[in-house]
Amino acid sequence: MSIRADLVPAEEALAMVIDGAAPLGVETVAIDRAAGRVLAKPLKARRTQPPFQASAMDGYAVMAADTAKSPVELAVVGRSVAGRSWRGTLKSGQAVRIFTGAPVPKGADAILIQENAEVAGPDRIRTLQAVSSGRHVRPAGLDFKRGETLLRPGDLLDPARLSLAASMNHARIAVRRRPRVALLMTGDELVPPGSKVPPDSIISSNQYGLAALVADAGGEPLALGIARDRPAALKAAFARALARDADVIVTTGGASVGDHDLVKPVLVAMGAQWRFGKIAMRPGKPFLFGTMRDGRRTVRLLGLAGNPVSCLIAGMRFLRPLVGLLAGLPAEHMQPVMAVAGEPLPGNDEREDYLRATLARRRDGVLVATAFPRQDSSMLATLARAQCLLIRPAHAPALAAGDPCPVIVLRAV
Repeated sequence: MSIRADLVPAEEALAMVIDGAAPLGVETVAIDRAAGRVLAKPLKARRTQPPFQASAMDGYAVMAADTAKSPVELAVVGRSVAGRSWRGTLKSGQAVRIFTGAPVPKGADAILIQENAEVAGPDRIRTLQAVSSGRHVRPAGLDFKRGETLLRPGDLLDPARLSLAASMNHARIAVRRRPRVALLMTGDELVPPGSKVPPDSIISSNQYGLAALVADAGGEPLALGIARDRPAALKAAFARALARDADVIVTTGGASVGDHDLVKPVLVAMGAQWRFGKIAMRPGKPFLFGTMRDGRRTVRLLGLAGNPVSCLIAGMRFLRPLVGLLAGLPAEHMQPVMAVAGEPLPGNDEREDYLRATLARRRDGVLVATAFPRQDSSMLATLARAQCLLIRPAHAPALAAGDPCPVIVLRAV
């Protein structure tokens, strides 16, 4: 398969990158390792919650009929505390001191909250208000019943769902395997953060942004470090990625056509087939995409620009959706949403623009995206301040303030 020489439209490029991307295999993990994972099998409740009638308030378990002619005095015959319930049966004229979450004793049908009772003597209270039957009593199974399916395949295990799974009495959970994404930074000019930086060197920052992006999308980043511009160094790094069963290999730098851009020929020699090498987008035009076989597996190859802004924006547009699909997230996960422009924007040329922008929400709930005035691709600090990427399609006409525009949300507003 020959590599395309033309500028591939961004939507077409995305379709090729995610073509055939499906959730990976299933593994069972301890619940404390399941945060952010995607559920692979239905999860049924192994218990009823609450398993008994429980008090919703601190106070006294009573017979509602005894309080009808309040104030009346009742004998306090015991205490019911969570984990230590009162085992007797309540009779008319009696009350049991009770606390939130504790079992309601047999014979009682209501909770008189402690604010509506006063001490009348040793082991006696006086009711200050009548209470109706069922008041402040949580029936057994109010939350869920044993055997109910409460979580389903495809559910993202966020804090609430993890808490629910634990309450259902599950200690281990079947989840989708996280896609392993190998990250290789290439270039003789790169040095790691914290180094003494020679005048002709650049700090390697892409690895850290891409690793965070991969983890946020549900993947497992595999840091391969920095490879020098030598075929042998690149080949050894790619071999390490395959040995670690990478599902995706991402490189930064070396994806263009210069004398030192060696990623493409080295991977071709290892069996890669390239689909395209340039995208009609700004920033992020240099973008290699292809695949290679590793045994029975197909490994996706993404070669991103070395420029940090171009690299991260391309990662947000293409790598993030790919990782999400492989992790089992729904197809609409992290898709662009509609906003309106905060200021006028000129017409666009043949490349789709991704403008770093602020994002605000009007009183009517509409999102307003306002592009920063300077969009130079060298300005990483501007990307760090941005709350969204405002997308200007290729050949789009001028945009007036208030006109609709698609955005990729980077931070919630």
